Amino acid sequence: MRMSPIQSPVQIVTQVASAAADTLLLAANASRLKASIFNDSTSKLYVKLGGSGASSTSKSFEIAAGGYFEVFDSTAPIYGNWASANGFAYLTDYQ
Repeated sequence: MRMSPIQSPVQIVTQVASAAADTLLLAANASRLKASIFNDSTSKLYVKLGGSGASSTSKSFEIAAGGYFEVFDSTAPIYGNWASANGFAYLTDYQ
């Protein structure tokens, strides 16, 4: 029996500077299997899946300063908004 190796997914890593305004973190991607977000900032990051307008009152979830989150089964755009602008978000889009 011949076996084929399992190929690891393509990983696209990006960095987005923090902003105290609605910011596109990852564009819509029909090939996305999952995405990871690391908040390398001293302030909260409010994240909204599927549409713009991320804020403290309009969010899917929030990531604490220095926090990490993984998103599964979402090919929609991902937006973010920091409580104050300092630092970055490091994102990995797994395809």
